[in-house]
Amino acid sequence: MNTPRPLPVRARAALPGARWERRPAACYSSPMSGSSRQIVFLGFPLDPDERQAVIDRKLYAGPLAWPDDPYEGVMALLRAELPPGPWLEAGSQPVPVWLRPLPPPAVRDSLAVENFVGFLDGGGCRAAVEHLAETVTRQALPGLPCLIGVDHCLSGGPLLALARAFGPENLTLVILDAHLDAVPMPVMAGAIAYDIEHNPTSPYDPHDPFIFGRPDSYNASTFLHHLLEEGALLPQNLILAGLGDYPPKQALAAKDQRLRDYAGVWTGLQKRGARLVTKQDLGLNPAKLATFLRQIKTSHLYVSIDLDVGAGAATGAVRFDERVGLTRAQVMKTAAAISQAARRGPGQTILAGLDVMEFNSLHADAPGAYRLAADLIKTLVFG
Repeated sequence: MNTPRPLPVRARAALPGARWERRPAACYSSPMSGSSRQIVFLGFPLDPDERQAVIDRKLYAGPLAWPDDPYEGVMALLRAELPPGPWLEAGSQPVPVWLRPLPPPAVRDSLAVENFVGFLDGGGCRAAVEHLAETVTRQALPGLPCLIGVDHCLSGGPLLALARAFGPENLTLVILDAHLDAVPMPVMAGAIAYDIEHNPTSPYDPHDPFIFGRPDSYNASTFLHHLLEEGALLPQNLILAGLGDYPPKQALAAKDQRLRDYAGVWTGLQKRGARLVTKQDLGLNPAKLATFLRQIKTSHLYVSIDLDVGAGAATGAVRFDERVGLTRAQVMKTAAAISQAARRGPGQTILAGLDVMEFNSLHADAPGAYRLAADLIKTLVFG
């Protein structure tokens, strides 16, 4: 089977300091047009990645020549390139410093696997998402929120705000992502156990105490599962494109219950009406995505871009890079097709929100990822 990406873990207790503070009202950075919807840029540099290799990179990283907060890196480009118009900045949400992409040296003693596990298991990601949903409702709606952040679970913030404002039946979600972020934790754990048993080159350590026996939690690999279970997102209003981890045929026909459960997540979503487009589909049959986009019937469309959809090809600065993704040209072409789906005129589908997530700010190509994100935003929001 395709090796699942490393398992995000469920936390035991949130650490002190993991509290979400309200920011003051948004500060305008561009003149507003009374006849246009305002576009509100928000940042959230939350990076609770608990993998030891990631923690080691943070512990030994030197000063960066670019911002560790992707919001600042992307907005530095957009401020210089966007014409005056209906857009403003709400700024980045405050994050406990040890949860930033590059914590300052003074707090690096806090960087330990058990601390990140504690944050995740204590519901830290879900608390952040609820905070973000409130922020979007208060500072962005009825305008168009544009989120620039790290952990993909944060996409749930704008989605919850929009579902509560317009109703989930009126909201379609299109995601560009190399992974299906809808696999429940116990199912993913079973797939990893199978991989350890049958794959001699498995990246997983069978003695890692943070892999097994974990109940479900809201995190970067499960947030779609939770939003679907809660009814904030309807499966028939979900389109996922660029997937690189679709189970191979042997997994779909496997006798082992763990693989059957893993493959069943995919087939179950499709049976419930979700539309899945693999990376291979985008290369061999681009009309498949175009057909799905033409079938959108909701009044509002939200677009979420996980930059690992272009891992190793469009950019190297992504958090999960275990497989090569789409080229830059393919990512931009796909974004342009999605943009057209949200430009059908008054009374039809409109773009209701957007996010670009999963930056790896410690990677040498971080400025290239900021450049790609700025171009994606200009294509999707400004045409």
